[in-house]
Amino acid sequence: MDTLAAWSASSPIVAALLASLLGGFVATSVGALPVLFIGKLSPKTGNSMLALAAGVMLAATIFSLLIPGYELAVQMLDSRKLAALGVVVLMMLGGVGMATLHRVLPHEHFSKGHEGPQRSRMAQVWLFVLAIAIHNFPEGLAMGVGAASGDARIGLGVTLGIGMQNVPEGLAVAMALLGLGYERLQSLAVASLTGAIEVFGGLVGAGLLSLSQTLLPAALALAAGTMLFVISDEVIPETHRAGYGDSPTAALFVGFGLMFFLDVALA
Repeated sequence: MDTLAAWSASSPIVAALLASLLGGFVATSVGALPVLFIGKLSPKTGNSMLALAAGVMLAATIFSLLIPGYELAVQMLDSRKLAALGVVVLMMLGGVGMATLHRVLPHEHFSKGHEGPQRSRMAQVWLFVLAIAIHNFPEGLAMGVGAASGDARIGLGVTLGIGMQNVPEGLAVAMALLGLGYERLQSLAVASLTGAIEVFGGLVGAGLLSLSQTLLPAALALAAGTMLFVISDEVIPETHRAGYGDSPTAALFVGFGLMFFLDVALA
């Protein structure tokens, strides 16, 4: 881990690129591959898979972004209260930024339909891609910030957590597209494209830190805010929309517990 930390500190852009490629594009594509040969995913199973992903995301937000950001802020400010206040404010700003994107960009969800400005001339599949891009960009941002931080625990924790949740999410997205009538290869390609969007987010995150490493606590808190918005506004409501409350709740607990255990193991 020390070697990885030194390497990421000397090559933050490359580290962010590799992290977001593996945790974003590769993990999502691998997760979506079964769409080529399986028949149908039941709503209950799909919701449980997304809820598992939500649990992992939630744990990664807390243990790999917020807590490390707070600890670094304490070192810089020499005040626990100021550090906590700063992290909370920046977390809120990250959430507000995501809420603003939701309002200004037209996008289409699988269950709740259209959001943002009124109907766009874009094809429906691209509106789906845009919706998932809004969802996935903060994940890439978090991986980029973590990988470029020079702290192997943060980088590995965020990349592993988001990569784990992208596998079931990739399959859920691909199967949802298949259920809407898209071809198998097209469903796989679109799901993979949504993972590729995280690479862009990763490079943006590394770009923030290239300005100054003193921005790391702020970048971690902002990334946590964007992730928390997606979990609360998008993923969890989607898992309960079909009326299967118990299974998604249990899956969320499993995902959260798994990521918590892995974070402790990485420490």
